[in-house]
Amino acid sequence: MDLNKKSKGGRKPKLNPSKNRHVFRLTDEENIKFLNLYEASGMSNKAKFITTILFQKELKIVKVDISTIDYHTQLTKFFYQFQSIGNNYNQIVKILYRNFSEKKASFYLFKLENHTRELALICKQIIELTNEFEQNHIQKNYEK
Repeated sequence: MDLNKKSKGGRKPKLNPSKNRHVFRLTDEENIKFLNLYEASGMSNKAKFITTILFQKELKIVKVDISTIDYHTQLTKFFYQFQSIGNNYNQIVKILYRNFSEKKASFYLFKLENHTRELALICKQIIELTNEFEQNHIQKNYEK
């Protein structure tokens, strides 16, 4: 080891540095389109964005639709409420037979069955609305 040689410090040199530079000009409309594409790509470096497009590397652009996220969140909350109703349903049946006579328990079970039918209709409507929402909004976004 030679003590007379001192290290220069700083960064290690790149193996394949980018030395060549190209300049191009855009109109205002082209610049707006370019910036929109750049922002949609989510990349943090414009130079990498441009080289990705020029050399046709795979570029993924993910669009986030806030209304779809809100719809999904509300639907998830509603699903959990529906699930808790199902759990309570079993508990209610056990309590009815434990605390009431056979005749009174049957009367209340009949009422419970009617409400269950109403919930089943609501569930069917929710499924139809969700399918309609997916066809009209979500799948259109994938086709663009």
